Amino acid sequence: MEKHIPVLLNESIEYLNIKDNGIYVDCTLGRAGHSSEILKKLKDGKLFSIDQDETAILEGTEKLTKISNDFKILEGNFVNISAMLAMQGIFEVDGILYDLGVSSPQFDVAERGFSYRFDGPLDMRMDRANNSLTAHKIVNEYTQEELEQILWNYGDEKFARSIAKNIILSRPINTTFELVSVIKKSLPSKILKQQKHPAKKTFQALRIRVNNEMETLESSLEQSLNLLKPKGRVVVITFHSLEEKVVKNIFKKYTLDEQQFYLSNLPYEIESSKDFKLLFKKPLKPTNTEVENNNRSHSAKLWVIEKK
Repeated sequence: MEKHIPVLLNESIEYLNIKDNGIYVDCTLGRAGHSSEILKKLKDGKLFSIDQDETAILEGTEKLTKISNDFKILEGNFVNISAMLAMQGIFEVDGILYDLGVSSPQFDVAERGFSYRFDGPLDMRMDRANNSLTAHKIVNEYTQEELEQILWNYGDEKFARSIAKNIILSRPINTTFELVSVIKKSLPSKILKQQKHPAKKTFQALRIRVNNEMETLESSLEQSLNLLKPKGRVVVITFHSLEEKVVKNIFKKYTLDEQQFYLSNLPYEIESSKDFKLLFKKPLKPTNTEVENNNRSHSAKLWVIEKK
């Protein structure tokens, strides 16, 4: 298993602006990289880390216990962040972090079906206990048109039609490697010669659809903004344009005063009536050094919003 390096670690911790007695939420525990750094900065505070994967929870508990006991791992999907925190008696927090990268331990386990690098069943569910929709069901039961839309909308796959057509012709498709074979058969040789894996976009699209990721993120972010105390912050690390679009739209909704937008060309400052502000207009990107040391970070962007 390759060593997991948290992306934009220093920047995300810095912009969370952690108070040692504050309450913080890591919505994406994964391998506990960010959670560990948050926990180290707390004295009388509390960290709540959310994950729906049993492996992540076991590994995270072991790792965080070595630092301190000022944490609690909440099992579930971050779409339920408000309810999960309410059950702990928490109704407002000082900071919330989302690292949307796919670093969870489940991606290294062949039988979970997330990776085109390992042969396994077509599953891709992050929450196997509560989600009945699998990649196998989509690949083997959806119409060609439905498959095309998923590959295009969630994977930006230019050859969606060819792949969808060949999926229909190759059914039943039961394993990840069988699907990879169909994808390779559907692409022109110039694409197959590229360094990037030919199945990457299709696997991303299926994973996003299986786990309803974009709608879940949108709902969770809305709840997070309503949970913030004054001066509290939400920090989000995105990895692709779909995530960026969701974050941009929600942050814009909560920070952009339409009147201010139209008056922005006047020679004096207009104070926004909105309750939130962006810490910087353009998202932060990793340094060249980080990209060299961790290729996973090349597409990462960091976004920060603060409650006034």
